[in-house]
Amino acid sequence: VQLQASGGGLVQAGGSLRLSCVASGTIFVIRTMGWYRQAPGKQRELVATITSLGSTNYADSVKGRFTISRDNAKNTVYLQMNSLRPEDTAVYYCNSETVGLGDYGLVNYWGQGTQVTVSS
Repeated sequence: VQLQASGGGLVQAGGSLRLSCVASGTIFVIRTMGWYRQAPGKQRELVATITSLGSTNYADSVKGRFTISRDNAKNTVYLQMNSLRPEDTAVYYCNSETVGLGDYGLVNYWGQGTQVTVSS
């Protein structure tokens, strides 16, 4: 199983970006998918998660500004980011709890990360 994230870039404060992450390979089950971020000198933190049934969870810092969604048929998770702030600058990583070929249970897979930079 591989996760490929895309959509990062440079944007001015107040702008928007949409991140995408697609899971590929032989996949039997994808449970929760999510986005995490890591700013320089800081630990990786949760941004948002979404279950296979569509239940969502957000970090307090992004509530009301970010929206997570997924397309189960495409094994893809999205993160719509609006009203971006300089403190949102980080590398964003996608994650999925997945059972793939050769897995004996749920495995946490990670994408390669995509840089989001918000200028003031």
